Amino acid sequence: MKQHGKILILKAAVIFMGLVVLILSVFLLPTIAKETAVQFPEFAHLRYPVLIGLYVSAFPFFLALYHAFKLLDLIKGDNAFSYLAVTSLRYIQYSAAAIGGIYIIGSIFFLFEKALHPGIIIIGFTITFASVVIAVFTTVLQKLLNNAIEIKSENDLTV
Repeated sequence: MKQHGKILILKAAVIFMGLVVLILSVFLLPTIAKETAVQFPEFAHLRYPVLIGLYVSAFPFFLALYHAFKLLDLIKGDNAFSYLAVTSLRYIQYSAAAIGGIYIIGSIFFLFEKALHPGIIIIGFTITFASVVIAVFTTVLQKLLNNAIEIKSENDLTV
């Protein structure tokens, strides 16, 4: 499979992830929140803060997906070694860090509300850990890409 085919598959995966999260956010989350508030009336007051937290965390998620798509376009156009790619990686890094921060704040909120169920801890920790890994990985990629760009520009000047 050629490079363009692989990039097309990755773009499809990015679009698919975005559509799944969008559909879940619009249709499934409000229904689950409503049913949970009915089943557990002692936690009904947490319905809207939880929904707001989830929707706020969706914004950096979609921003990261946009920049991942943009990065794939740069790779397709043979511009992977450019400062635009570094900028896209930086936005992905900030988005991942923001998602991790939002879930840490949410976990602290649940702790003070005495609603920190073990299942919520596991989900929150998993999302936070994945966000931190993505943020660290993109930081390393940024540094490597900056070094490669510097080497490339030095080689361009020598030739």
